[in-house]
Amino acid sequence: MCGRFAITLPNDAMAQLFQAAPANDLPDVPNFNVCPTNQMHVVLGQGDGRALVSMRWGFLPHWYASETDGPLLINARAETISEKPAFREACRQRRCLIPVTGFYEWTKDAAGLRWPHYIHADGPIALAGIWQSWGNETRQNTCALVTTSANATMLPIHHRMPVIVAQQDWPLWLGEAGHGAARLMRSAPDALLNTYPVSRAVNSNRASGPELIDPDDHGSPT
Repeated sequence: MCGRFAITLPNDAMAQLFQAAPANDLPDVPNFNVCPTNQMHVVLGQGDGRALVSMRWGFLPHWYASETDGPLLINARAETISEKPAFREACRQRRCLIPVTGFYEWTKDAAGLRWPHYIHADGPIALAGIWQSWGNETRQNTCALVTTSANATMLPIHHRMPVIVAQQDWPLWLGEAGHGAARLMRSAPDALLNTYPVSRAVNSNRASGPELIDPDDHGSPT
């Protein structure tokens, strides 16, 4: 799964990279510890163009009566996304991209301590997502990341990883280039990502600051 990430790219740079019109209420950046239920940056296909908007991380199916009416859906498994009632319509009609600088994943030692690792590429990456507008009187847009089996780089840390969409495939994932997006729900090439251990400070959802992505083995198991 993927439960935390960092985004350091300025809003105007994100808009330029994705050729998307930015909304006025985008979350503050940089943010080195984006957590579930936070607002996050999302790229949508919109008419003849794209939009860079803010969405709540935590997909809310239309039948939820409240935000806590069911489990917090932050990830959707690629293998079953087209079958799950919560996700299948969004997978067909409401796909999005989530820009990130990197994401965190944890290993656990024999004593049960959780050790975080930071996973990143040489530049910004776009994670595959799906979204849903939820609510009656007040509508809010919510989203989830799509995950798949880990590649060789990720496997020593975790057996799952987010789906990473290469730039040439952004139009296909966003529905701008016809059908066939399902073939993109696969593991990223092994050489794309780099990983290193970071401070256990990121274990707290209240932690912030650029030091969260500084390398710090600090007793982390190898």
